[in-house]
Amino acid sequence: QVQLVESGGGLVQAGGSLRLSCAASGSILSINAMGWYRQAPGKQRELVAAITNGGSTNYAESVKGRFTVSRGGAGNTVYLQMNSLKPEDTAVYFCNAQGTYANVGLLGPFHSWGPGTQVTVSS
Repeated sequence: QVQLVESGGGLVQAGGSLRLSCAASGSILSINAMGWYRQAPGKQRELVAAITNGGSTNYAESVKGRFTVSRGGAGNTVYLQMNSLKPEDTAVYFCNAQGTYANVGLLGPFHSWGPGTQVTVSS
């Protein structure tokens, strides 16, 4: 099993900054990619930013130039630095990781989600 735990959400005024963190733990052999999605009330979950093992990044158009995704902690942690926040960034942010698990001699792919952390930006 692979578990993801997010932290760093909260309430911030428009123009402010927040940094989200997500740590993966469990029977992890390797992680291919980690990223952040968000879901606002009444809307579908959408990709915010993702980063691969090789460091390639992908951002939603709406956050380019304001958000930065990075990895650390020997590759099992992903961060999302959010600057110049706008009220439309308000959502629950979910961490996502994809890779291979190893447990008692068994190998297989995993695709895990964190429980989510609330980000609220006031105008």
